[in-house]
Amino acid sequence: MKKIIIALVVMISVLNVYAQPKNPVSWKFESKKKSDGVYELIVTATVEKPWHIYSQFTGKGPVPTKFSFKANPLVTLDGKITEIGKLEKVNDPNFKSEVLYFSNSVQFVQTAKLKAKATTSVSGTIEYMVCNDEECLPPVKKSFEIKLQ
Repeated sequence: MKKIIIALVVMISVLNVYAQPKNPVSWKFESKKKSDGVYELIVTATVEKPWHIYSQFTGKGPVPTKFSFKANPLVTLDGKITEIGKLEKVNDPNFKSEVLYFSNSVQFVQTAKLKAKATTSVSGTIEYMVCNDEECLPPVKKSFEIKLQ
């Protein structure tokens, strides 16, 4: 009897893992030249329905989206990362706090300045978390590299 119960639990667990999307967020990384030596780093997250991704400035509970940039002696990051998208503010009973998130898509924009004329890139990681009305997926860390061109 124990073997049957264990086998059923394992099968249900495997089916549950396969039923969830591995990652409902796709990312696009690009740079846009604004003026001589000044670029916008544009990171676009496209989120499958019914999932949402949290703002960098969300409340207690969910893991906020966080960017970590690797040091590059040729580049200075100017200002804070801005978020462009339809920000939703919800009092989430699961986290017992007000949370800020984006559905569908959001752009994260960071200004970067070159210290000298050179071909280089900006790299780092993004940590983020997605949820829907029923569940949250564990936080994910994604590496990126954006060429300044």
